Amino acid sequence: MPGLFTLGRAIRQPGSSETTLARASWASGGFGLDRRTNPVETAPIDAGQTRRGQWCRANLTASWPPDCSEPERKRLSMSAHHTLPRLYLPTDVPLTGEIVIPMSPEQARYLGTVLRKGEGDAVRVFNARDGEWLARIASVRKDRGSFTITERLRSPVDERGCTLAFALLKRDATDLVIRMGTELGVSRFVPLITERTVGQRVNEGRLESIAIEAAEQCERLTIPQISTPVRLIDFLGAWPAEKRLFIAVERLESQAKTQKTGVELSANPFVGATDGDGILTGPEGGFSRGELDVTLARPFVTPITLGNRVLRAETAVAAALALFDSQLRNI
Repeated sequence: MPGLFTLGRAIRQPGSSETTLARASWASGGFGLDRRTNPVETAPIDAGQTRRGQWCRANLTASWPPDCSEPERKRLSMSAHHTLPRLYLPTDVPLTGEIVIPMSPEQARYLGTVLRKGEGDAVRVFNARDGEWLARIASVRKDRGSFTITERLRSPVDERGCTLAFALLKRDATDLVIRMGTELGVSRFVPLITERTVGQRVNEGRLESIAIEAAEQCERLTIPQISTPVRLIDFLGAWPAEKRLFIAVERLESQAKTQKTGVELSANPFVGATDGDGILTGPEGGFSRGELDVTLARPFVTPITLGNRVLRAETAVAAALALFDSQLRNI
């Protein structure tokens, strides 16, 4: 029958080995549920937003109902595609409709070998300049392939974040900082060399790959910048005076008394923070007394405490970023 849409879903009845099939049909302008075979779904469906939303979500490949607005179409389309693989594409080629863009060898191996995707399968691609787009795999073989861009799912947005300056840690801990920081909205990472830094060399390409994978997973559009490692004193000298820099200090109460900083502890250590401000965390073993003296003497530096427990360096990063991100979202 023209205009008929049928949605089937298998539901196992309690205490029964048989599986019944609940059917929902859209026909003659109505959406009905067969409640005889699906006692779970007994709530009536209004003739307004709920019914349109269910039809739109279930019938994305067909024509939209005339009363389904453009914002509603985009919202429902995005929610329907959230399970698709999501890949970052550099800004070398603009993402526009019906353009064919080559895959990287890593992306081809991931889609073809790991996920067993093939020609015609849908994926999501994104970058900060063009937003997020729905794409189809035009071809994929071993270490090569291409996408056909079809439609935009999300427009570019200004993703607010902070600068995270962290003392370099051991390899696995540094990897974890990059991954968690990307997921928690860091816009720029600055690895620091301090008196107690364990290692002073990093593979910046590897850290960038970790940041890209984290951005793909957490659905952000931007990839954070990762700076070359610098010494703490040089970082402080280059920091813009109009931006605040929050330094996480262990045992802040005793530090404040000793150095007479006049610190007033707050339940929210990032009160007044805005995007572009920075967070400074120390190495394993903490900052030395001399480094604290030099840092706290700067007028733009605000010492904060993350509680009365002494945290591992990477745990302190996660705690500080979660509090900072909460502050930004509540502004």
